[in-house]
Amino acid sequence: MIDSVRFGHIVIHGREYASDVIIYPDRVEADWWRKEGHTLYPEDIEEVFVRKPEVLIVGTGASGLMRVSSAVEDGLKAAGITLRAERTGKACALFNELSGHQNVVAALHLTC
Repeated sequence: MIDSVRFGHIVIHGREYASDVIIYPDRVEADWWRKEGHTLYPEDIEEVFVRKPEVLIVGTGASGLMRVSSAVEDGLKAAGITLRAERTGKACALFNELSGHQNVVAALHLTC
């Protein structure tokens, strides 16, 4: 459960993080970095492809500046994983809404 989110800061199950994160059903990957800061590539989410959740929610930042590459879109589609890319605030609300009902992973960019 995401307790709160604001620019550059997120609280998940009572624990605070000040860097981008990936939330898996069993753990949080803190200090998540990407090949390029504002573009998401398949190698940035390799574990997601291994775990094959039903849904991957991507938080594209407070202003939505991070983009999802077509290679990620195509790879997720081929793997049968639904992609939901939203500004991070909306992505967090969507994660909380879906996580009790579906196998969901969230990759969240907390700034920009």
